Amino acid sequence: SLASTAITCFTRGLDLRKGTEDVLCPANCPLWQFYVFGDGVYASLSSICGAAIHSGVITNAGGAVRVQTLPGRENYPAVNANGIQSQVLSRWASSFSVTAGTENTALEAVGRSVSTARPSTAKRPKKTLDKKAGNKDCKADIAFLIDGSYNIGQRRFNLQKNFVGKVAVMLGIGTEGPHVGVVQASEHPKIEFYLKNFTAAKEVLFAIKELGFRGGNSNTGKALKHTAQKFFSLENGARKGIPKIIVVFLDGWPSDDLEEAGIVAREFGVNVFIVSVAKPTTEELGMVQDIGFVDKAVCRNNGFFSYQMPTWFGTTKYVKPLVQKLCSHEQMLCSKTCYNSVNIGFLIDGSSSVGESNFRLVLEFVSNVAKAFEISDIGSKVAAVQFTYDQRTEFSFTDHVTKEKVLSAIRNIRYMSGGTATGDAISFTTRNVFGPVKDGPNKNFLVVLTDGQSYDDVRGPAAAAQKAGITVFSVGVAWAPLDDLKDMASEPRESHTFFTREFTGLEQMVPDIIRGICKDFLDSKQ
Repeated sequence: SLASTAITCFTRGLDLRKGTEDVLCPANCPLWQFYVFGDGVYASLSSICGAAIHSGVITNAGGAVRVQTLPGRENYPAVNANGIQSQVLSRWASSFSVTAGTENTALEAVGRSVSTARPSTAKRPKKTLDKKAGNKDCKADIAFLIDGSYNIGQRRFNLQKNFVGKVAVMLGIGTEGPHVGVVQASEHPKIEFYLKNFTAAKEVLFAIKELGFRGGNSNTGKALKHTAQKFFSLENGARKGIPKIIVVFLDGWPSDDLEEAGIVAREFGVNVFIVSVAKPTTEELGMVQDIGFVDKAVCRNNGFFSYQMPTWFGTTKYVKPLVQKLCSHEQMLCSKTCYNSVNIGFLIDGSSSVGESNFRLVLEFVSNVAKAFEISDIGSKVAAVQFTYDQRTEFSFTDHVTKEKVLSAIRNIRYMSGGTATGDAISFTTRNVFGPVKDGPNKNFLVVLTDGQSYDDVRGPAAAAQKAGITVFSVGVAWAPLDDLKDMASEPRESHTFFTREFTGLEQMVPDIIRGICKDFLDSKQ
């Protein structure tokens, strides 16, 4: 049927029911209220009329649009076109495209010829893309944590805004370059805008210019912790595999403690820089609760992450050296965390003494450990091997690259039942499961779960595994002899050996294993 459905400014692709639908967009929709994700192909979360204006099919005067439903995809890009800034979305389950629609049969021919006679709309955003792409060599998602406290005051707050604006411009913000957002620290932190809100330098500049001074105590610690935890979510525009950076601007000194915030930021894989301006003078030091505040908060206390400016006046010469630091991808030592940079292999005892119901408890334990990690093609990976006298690779590190798939593969492991040859199983896993990833970027861990005495030697195979760069945790249940467990475990053995009488006790060990992996990971990075 050619009857067009009248829709509102806010009707989304996912609100339509048919594969192809003709709709009528109203006039004078408020452009700034549109949510549009993508370019040419739009995530079905997008406003239909917004997408139609963005792609040049209609103007703000409204009109007929034909909507075609398309499958979902990954990486919808952000492009500014025809007064609408579309946003990045990393993946969505369905999409749509828009072409000029027809209001009725009589108009069909005209409508068609108009839509083809237009300067080809497909090409137009392409040109904007290159200018919009930004500096592709500088990969960074940056939060500027600006000082909005009484310490800095209104006058210097404006100078701070100028400086941040110059840094933003020199970074080369763009869809494929750096993305930035701003958080203001004062009594309470306020996220002024997110990474996803703007992808062009001039919009960012405008947004910075509009920021109002809040005043209050300089609770930088509170703001830093809030930013590390809340700012870099995927839905707020953080991009997978791109360094997360917080640049903290501090006039004088903070009113609260930065140490805990620094720890939280490192745990979340965020690289913290501190730009201290007009640092405390000798006569002010008595008022500073912790003189070492910079060292406590920065990513690494190696000089690279701290930056000093004597005053807010005449700061232009400080812009470029700061930008160069922020674009040094390989120096971002805090991007890798234990959660996103480990391979964990589970070696699971399937011998007859375990029994079907206890075997389920073992799988639950494995799931709960795996669940804590950020499993992805560029993140952490999980593998599992079941053993009796024989070994069976249930899945390898490359088989499943999402957490859901890993957890479902663990649930589907079938209990083998048989004897116990733990030594052989360790050798098998070292060779076949860890062998293919031994030159990869991730740190390797093996968690051995067994409920009894092994028929073969475990000491030799475990030493060989450790020599191959694998850290071994041994987890014993019921009749597993403590000597075997200690012989398998990495040094220091006490903190790598776990034992419980009952299978139900495995659950309490989950946080300890996760903490152990993270501790080893951090120690290896120091």
